[in-house]
Amino acid sequence: MDTIYTPDEQRQLLTTARATLEAVTQGVALPRLHLNDFSPALQAERACFVTLTYAHSGELRGCTGTLAARSPLILEVVNTTRQTALNDPRFYPVTPDEVPHLHIEISILTPMQPLAYTSPTDLMGKLRPTIDGVILQYHDRRATFLPQVWERVADPAAFLSMLCEKMGVDPDTWQQVHLEVYTYQSVVVEEPHL
Repeated sequence: MDTIYTPDEQRQLLTTARATLEAVTQGVALPRLHLNDFSPALQAERACFVTLTYAHSGELRGCTGTLAARSPLILEVVNTTRQTALNDPRFYPVTPDEVPHLHIEISILTPMQPLAYTSPTDLMGKLRPTIDGVILQYHDRRATFLPQVWERVADPAAFLSMLCEKMGVDPDTWQQVHLEVYTYQSVVVEEPHL
């Protein structure tokens, strides 16, 4: 991925995400942003995910995002932070008391690219663990794992089976049916671990 964010741009992204998290959990107005106050890199339309984890344990508290760019990155961070805090369907909304204990990670995505493959073995061989995020699509169902998931699930077969489960189909669907597969990469911007 060619876009490298400067330390100041990373700080602005994280400060915006943190302010948004505090505002939405307290039910107050979101911080007002003026696009002209930000660099061209933060004004560029980019897709992103925001992941919240408990700082002390690393346990997931929420992760949502978008796979296709739809607004300037700095605004996408606001929208996605709100979505992750309040509307991740796997979790109840984040409470104000939790906010000081949460760690914020922003994954900024490259555009997704289709991955052609001829067999399940070929598919496993074409995946690049720790580099590629993977999207599986089957009819109207779709699911993705960010590249960071490879750190917990290094085996491509297990990775694909878990991704099928996330999509709501049998774990072995990727071995039985030719799925649409896309890959992307990400730049991760995260708060320091305490």
